[in-house]
Amino acid sequence: MDDSQQFDTDVMVIGLGPAGATTALALATYGIRVQAVTMFNWLANSPRAHITNQRAVEVFRDLGIEAEIKKYATPWEKMGDTLFTTSLAGEEILRLQTWGTGDGRHGDYLEGSPCPLLDVPQPLVEPILVNNAAARGAIVSFNTEYLSHIEDTSGVTVTLRDTITGATIERRARFLIGMDGARSKVAEDIDLPFEGELARAGTAYILFNADLSRYVEHRPSILHWIVNSRAGFGEIGMGLLRAIKPWHQWIAGWGFDIAAGEPDLDDDAVIAQIRTLVGDPELEVELLTKSCWYVNQQYATSYSRGRVLCGGDAVHRHPPSSGLGSNTCVQDAFNLAWKLAYVVQGNAGQSLLESYSDERAPVGRQIVDRANLSRKEYAGLREWFDHDADDPVAAGLIKLKAPTQEGVRLRENLYAALDLKNTEFNAQGVELNQRYTSSAVVADASAEPEHWLRDPQLYLQATTRPGAKLPHAWLVDDNGRRTSTLDVVGKGKFTLLTGLSGEAWRAAGRQLKQPYLSIVVIGESPTLDPYGYWHAVREIHEAGAILVRPDGYVAWRQCNPVWEADRARDELERALASILAQALPATNT
Repeated sequence: MDDSQQFDTDVMVIGLGPAGATTALALATYGIRVQAVTMFNWLANSPRAHITNQRAVEVFRDLGIEAEIKKYATPWEKMGDTLFTTSLAGEEILRLQTWGTGDGRHGDYLEGSPCPLLDVPQPLVEPILVNNAAARGAIVSFNTEYLSHIEDTSGVTVTLRDTITGATIERRARFLIGMDGARSKVAEDIDLPFEGELARAGTAYILFNADLSRYVEHRPSILHWIVNSRAGFGEIGMGLLRAIKPWHQWIAGWGFDIAAGEPDLDDDAVIAQIRTLVGDPELEVELLTKSCWYVNQQYATSYSRGRVLCGGDAVHRHPPSSGLGSNTCVQDAFNLAWKLAYVVQGNAGQSLLESYSDERAPVGRQIVDRANLSRKEYAGLREWFDHDADDPVAAGLIKLKAPTQEGVRLRENLYAALDLKNTEFNAQGVELNQRYTSSAVVADASAEPEHWLRDPQLYLQATTRPGAKLPHAWLVDDNGRRTSTLDVVGKGKFTLLTGLSGEAWRAAGRQLKQPYLSIVVIGESPTLDPYGYWHAVREIHEAGAILVRPDGYVAWRQCNPVWEADRARDELERALASILAQALPATNT
């Protein structure tokens, strides 16, 4: 019986940041009725997040917006080195090849994903997400504030307020999703449990226009750390110049003592500080926005209560170090959206939603800890400062460059500290090595415990183990064009991957007749494996099978060959029923 008339929408999403907008887009793409609201009259109006890592781009690729995002992005090759200088015009102290662009890591990033990293400001990403969500059927409401909700056994009644007229509105939804940021009222209302602390440090952020091309065009870099005594405040102890639109729009940032209150952001004081960071006392500066933000180290240990679920900054609050913020928000949304869609469509039991918190809460804790540790690891880059001198940086530089035993020691320590920063700037493993353990994953009982061959923070370890992201491998279609294994899965469906000898699995899929299940035979047209790349990474027999979830994660696998269709059907049916938390409907075979 269709009870949709009882509900104004299937899913109500509070918040239109990266998490909320991606949730709305994915749900609309899957054909789910969704309304997304924000109390603001538009989207992000300051640069905020920039670094868009490979996994986030993979999500955008699956949702059909990768090409549009790329139009507005600084391409991977221009993201360049991270520089440490006394000013942009001053002495260069150190460089670090970052974001996988370096000689030693470039191949790792190419091998790990069909998607390069991008640098694209949040104010440019959010409109793309929202516009595409609306075009696909999502209802988007601005100037609409969430006030409260009441949950019952069948749904949630949400009370909203029109911030222009002051009128209150009630909307009935099956599920309420709180993606309403670090001050989430939804998370507060359902009393989510949090650990950690808020506001342990402060940073001033200034968005400005200035032509700095003469300082950076010959050494492309979107991130410059400024090491001088006037910028050496706060936990990091360095000033920041961050390219927004190379090379004419920038963010200047510097730390401040939160115990002393927010710093003076008078125009003259701010311009003077920017000129110091750049090293040009006559620089023409156009100030755009001024703000302060605070360093948080807090994460929720559970993301849901009943029919109300939260994600994004509402459940993990941390600084931008390591570029994990919006990327993690996007992945929260992608993980949650397909599960909501399957429950709403009747293809899964509601308990499937419990797997969302089980899978994403450990990731949230990991990235909160990683981002904060990245900030603390800057300490080693400041050990050469001479704190007894009037100008600790200038005096320290003399000692750092001296042909003395002390100089040797300082330089050795400095290079060791620089190497440590790879865990912030070249941490492909942090971004792609997530492993899920939940009811939405059927563990491979025949597999030995996973052994990490290299540092799991730095290096991707591709595997078809259940709970891991499906490895990227280049295939070739009928026209000779390359296509990724990631391109033949997803799009809201489960995909069963097998090989040329997997006729039993093809027959099983035909017998089960589930509309959400696709069968892909790698080795036959249009998914040929002429490179042998899939053969090298699949970890199963050609007559085995891998079941991939709509979000691209491996849900189950059979490593050994199966030749009998009845056995294949039974195994596949049991796996799907376990993952989806309900028996599959009977089919006529």
